[in-house]
Amino acid sequence: MKIAVTGKGGVGKTTLAAVLARLYAAEGASVLAADADPDANLGLALGFTEEELRGLTPLSEMGALIAERTGAGREAYGRMFKINPRVDDIPDRFAVEKFGVKLLVMGTGEKGGAGCVCPESVMLKRVISNIVTARDEAVILDMEAGLEHLGRGTADFVDRFIVVIEPGARSIQTYRQVKKLAGDLGVVNICVVANKVRGADDRAFLEERIPPEELMGFISYDDNVIKADRASVSPFDTCPGTVDEIRGIFERAKSFHME
Repeated sequence: MKIAVTGKGGVGKTTLAAVLARLYAAEGASVLAADADPDANLGLALGFTEEELRGLTPLSEMGALIAERTGAGREAYGRMFKINPRVDDIPDRFAVEKFGVKLLVMGTGEKGGAGCVCPESVMLKRVISNIVTARDEAVILDMEAGLEHLGRGTADFVDRFIVVIEPGARSIQTYRQVKKLAGDLGVVNICVVANKVRGADDRAFLEERIPPEELMGFISYDDNVIKADRASVSPFDTCPGTVDEIRGIFERAKSFHME
């Protein structure tokens, strides 16, 4: 099962991605969670400590490795380099594991004011393509509100694109934008999870605007999730109500995979 979770910052996509990964691991599955959001917080949400993550270098910042695999050091930007570098060994070499989940921090191919840094971008896309198409394990991608890391060939192997939204017009607009991007890649298996839902009015607002076949589930607003974030602990270990609701989404995702 390969799941990509997208959405704007603050909507709770990292919480969903982390709990999904922990639920797969709790069933005994081999799980790889890839943090492809520039604001990388998946490790904390999975239950890694700040100390355990402090020495973890994102792949995009491994300049020597990128130069070796693509044939392009920084002095060679703008020149020819490999667009299909070998990456099959990277997840096993650089992922860290805890609670049965392997975490791979991707980083970003763009840096403020630096323009396009193509070797990094190529490397990230190749790694994501490899873990989605070639890894025999459950893969959870925690992505930013876009599909920049995915190409058509990779997207074909993703079982489910989940867009996490809040009950609000701007969040609905984000979902529609991501849906259009996914459509441009030929993706049809896209769905919505609504987070921070406070009651019947929120549910009605969302149900009026999201087709029922695309609305995968609701996650209620829970102060305990905020407390978990502030304490740098995993909601999987401290927020049983949220975990139960995500477990329902998890079971639906598995049923889609079996169809």
